[in-house]
Amino acid sequence: MKKFFGTIVALLSAVVLSGQMPANENISWRYSVEPLQGDTCAVTLTATIAPGWHIYDFGPYTGGPNALEILFAPKAGAELVGDTEAQQEAHVAYSEMFKKDVGSYEGRPKFVQKVVVTAPETSVDVLIKADVCEDGGNCTSSQSKLTVKITNPNASGATVKAEAESTSGSTQNLWSMIIEAILWGFMALLTPCVFPMVPMTVSFFLKSSKNKAANRFKAIMYGIFIVALYTLPIAALIIITRVVGGDAVTANIFNWLATHWLPNLIFFAVFMVFAASFFGAFEIVMPSKLVNKSDSNSDRGGLGGVFFMALTLVLVSFSCTGPIVGTVLIKSTSGEFWAPILTMLAFSTAFALPFMLCALFPSLLNTLPKSGGWLNSVKVVLGFVELALGLKFLSVADQTYHWGILDREIYLALWIAIFTLLGFYLLGKLKFKHDSEVKYIGVPRLILSIIVFAFVVYMIPGMWGAPLKGLSGYMPPISTQDFVIEKYAGPVASTGAVSSSESAGRKYADFLHLPYNLEGFFDLEEAKEYAAKQDKPIFIDFTGHGCVNCREMEARVWSDERVLDHLRNNYVVTALYVDDKKVVAEEDWVVTESGKTLKRLGDINSHYALTEFNVNAQPYYVLMSPEGKVLVEPRAYDLSVDGFVKFLESGLAAYEIERIAE
Repeated sequence: MKKFFGTIVALLSAVVLSGQMPANENISWRYSVEPLQGDTCAVTLTATIAPGWHIYDFGPYTGGPNALEILFAPKAGAELVGDTEAQQEAHVAYSEMFKKDVGSYEGRPKFVQKVVVTAPETSVDVLIKADVCEDGGNCTSSQSKLTVKITNPNASGATVKAEAESTSGSTQNLWSMIIEAILWGFMALLTPCVFPMVPMTVSFFLKSSKNKAANRFKAIMYGIFIVALYTLPIAALIIITRVVGGDAVTANIFNWLATHWLPNLIFFAVFMVFAASFFGAFEIVMPSKLVNKSDSNSDRGGLGGVFFMALTLVLVSFSCTGPIVGTVLIKSTSGEFWAPILTMLAFSTAFALPFMLCALFPSLLNTLPKSGGWLNSVKVVLGFVELALGLKFLSVADQTYHWGILDREIYLALWIAIFTLLGFYLLGKLKFKHDSEVKYIGVPRLILSIIVFAFVVYMIPGMWGAPLKGLSGYMPPISTQDFVIEKYAGPVASTGAVSSSESAGRKYADFLHLPYNLEGFFDLEEAKEYAAKQDKPIFIDFTGHGCVNCREMEARVWSDERVLDHLRNNYVVTALYVDDKKVVAEEDWVVTESGKTLKRLGDINSHYALTEFNVNAQPYYVLMSPEGKVLVEPRAYDLSVDGFVKFLESGLAAYEIERIAE
């Protein structure tokens, strides 16, 4: 197959494309494509330079010659890997003209760029800029455009796969959510309303049939029933809405759940109530009638009894697992069909595994620690965690509706206070009603208290605007903070960015802001008009107030100076919030194909993202010309800074190639 791939690309690459603007008789370029490992290939550009002439190397040079510049603009199904590399060393010599050492190439220099091909057929546009100079000092400029066509018969299903990954956010992000759900599942075992169910499980299976094979089967089914009771309800909700109304309805339900004030305030209240319960204010239990009915049915023999035993476990443990389940689900409800199902499956599997092992090997109970004061300590620690995590729901409602209740510094102050009190509790300086007397602290509590206080110290600089990249997904955006030290705010907008006078009349700029002192737009039509005047491409950021991954991208990727330089100087930045609840002016309302009138800014932007790009997950980044043409393959959540820089550079190359071609 590799030979077949090589034969095809060899036929396609046996083409010499001369420079189109302007042509230069002293240099010409050709390309070839060579398959490497997997779906990676090497695009080799070969220059033929006339005798007695040369071109300069990549530089860069300040006050020197115009360095060689090779710009790659990959189409859909192609992705650049690494930088363009010269296959030979440049000849470096001192230049009397420029008064410095400069590097140059003569003859037939070659330059290689690696490309990952994820579609059966694709292409990469290349723009090459070079000064072609005679040895005596006479120079002429040269610009050449090449279209490198690549065929990869091994990637027949890659296009669909790439599209699926781009619309669902990121495979890497899904895996991180699954891992987090698994950790929460194991942690739930230590909660006071779950741990006592271990001896009940052992007791139930000890009095079961003496048939070992039958007992093993029942134990395995016990674990499967626990997983099913957690996973099937959420899966049924998603599937029913998908069948009835399609992807858009499913996405709208989860978008409503994640961003509307009502569910967020309910979740906030639930977390506060659970925290109070964990601190010992009162006990939360499922209705005794329901639990007793389930427990009595568990005495039945066969699989029916095993099922009701699993149901009893789920009901009894709900008061401790409910907030955990809510956290897992909310973090995965970004319009993705599979993410909530898979994360709940991961959580319930990890939660069920210890119980299934106890059912398989009842003697394992003897190796487990007995219930006691340590369980109440775990409960109190979880209470502090509940307080901290519950603030996120209030924060989402606050941002989407612009209430101004929980700005970043207020949020941080509350977290600092909560975790400081947690540290004192671990040291035994703070006690609750049901706590046992702490005469001394052990090494585990000491280590935990050190970790907690170190976390508090880490958060304190955030009160003055430190980015706190590790918490970026949980914090409100830094633009909501009243005071930020200039060191953390980033430099002011450079020449070429939107000036403050021009930004004064922008739509929605009175309540929407960009990070790092970036100036831009929040309405695409305004951005297109401005971009046409400035002759710049547009950077569209589909984002959301409640988007954890968006904040993480801004803190970890946008903060890089190379990215910020591109966004400040080379692009017209446009942020389209898909969850903002502001009702816009009537002339900006949108009527959908079904006749529904969209009045809220977030609904309008979400509809645009879904109809134009078939995406309902954020973040999603699109590079577009002022005329509305997508320049390169859009990019979703991906924390690779180098990859994001390459994405921005590819967009600039595609825009420049398009302009020259016109």
